[in-house]
Amino acid sequence: QVQLVESGGGLVQPGGSLRLSCVASGRFFGLNVMGWYRQPPGKERELVASATTGGSTNYADSVKGRFTISRDNAKSTVYLQMNSLKPEDTAVYYCYAHTFAGRYWGQGTQVTVSS
Repeated sequence: QVQLVESGGGLVQPGGSLRLSCVASGRFFGLNVMGWYRQPPGKERELVASATTGGSTNYADSVKGRFTISRDNAKSTVYLQMNSLKPEDTAVYYCYAHTFAGRYWGQGTQVTVSS
């Protein structure tokens, strides 16, 4: 079982930055992939970015060039640096981890981009 705890969400003005963090704990043999989804109000959940243990990354087209995902494997932590934020980035952001036992989710953290 894996527990994921996110932090770093909040209210920011357009053009601003936020950094999300997600720490994994519990018993697991490998966090093969860690990443972030988001769910804007009234919309379905969508992939934002993912990163493998080996360092390969993947981004949604809408965030390329603005968001950066990184991992600290020793700390079982994944980060999402979000720059040049736009109102359309407003959503609940969910951390996830894919292990040999399955996929696990965090509880979500709200990001609101508004002036």
